[in-house]
Amino acid sequence: MKLEFLNGDCLKTLPTLSAESFDLVVTSPPYNLGINYSSFKDTAPREEFLAWCKQWATEVKRVMADDASFFLNIGAAPSNPLLPHQLILALTEEPDPLFILQNTFHWIKSISIETTAGQQISAGHFKPINSKRYVNDCHEYVFHLTKTGNVPLDRRSAGVPYQDKSNIARWGHTGGKDLRCRGNTWFIPYETIQSRKGERPHPATFPVALAAQCIKIQGKAEATRMLDPFLGIGSSALAAKSIGIASFTGIEIDPDYLAVAKRRLDPPKEPGSLT
Repeated sequence: MKLEFLNGDCLKTLPTLSAESFDLVVTSPPYNLGINYSSFKDTAPREEFLAWCKQWATEVKRVMADDASFFLNIGAAPSNPLLPHQLILALTEEPDPLFILQNTFHWIKSISIETTAGQQISAGHFKPINSKRYVNDCHEYVFHLTKTGNVPLDRRSAGVPYQDKSNIARWGHTGGKDLRCRGNTWFIPYETIQSRKGERPHPATFPVALAAQCIKIQGKAEATRMLDPFLGIGSSALAAKSIGIASFTGIEIDPDYLAVAKRRLDPPKEPGSLT
């Protein structure tokens, strides 16, 4: 896999990349919610933040192939729930939309369900809040944006087995395979870590499995040329490496985060290791 890491501001770096040179963009920009990043002030006035997003998104569109997919992850704070919707409206508003919103996925971090037998099951990463006004926010959005709204997806490549196996023969579209579309709710918890400082020093990163889901569903498999203009500590790059796609380019403004990303992609050998 061809791997390229670029240290710099994406507004300056994206214009140096060739037009229509990527099949897939997966990224999570700063949320403008006051998160304590090392090299970015996450507290701009809302209109200024949206204008900035339209700037880099315009360049993202330029470097995307006509049939490329752009998966944009963004969350909200319980006290600031409109941000994801305001951003997606800014990127898709008429009369001259940058993108078409083709799908909306919900990244579920934590969930509690009751089975038909009455058993209560809870799973995932639950981050408690101390509030009498708001409930815990257990999900984020992943917006699937394209240039035309007509980009094919390989829905079953990121699918799940049928619970009722009789459906495999009942539905003609299965082709006899025990795999169905997962739908637009993705339960993907964070991996358990021992030290946030040592293992996940970035204050807002998504799991490797989230980026992997986007790579699988976009349908170009190993031929994929992928971009992440807000690389952070490299979760999207790890997903690209694990699947073995053709190429990956990541842009990151913070040299310390970029150094962590490089270490995650090429971890130091254990003492005495022969590999």
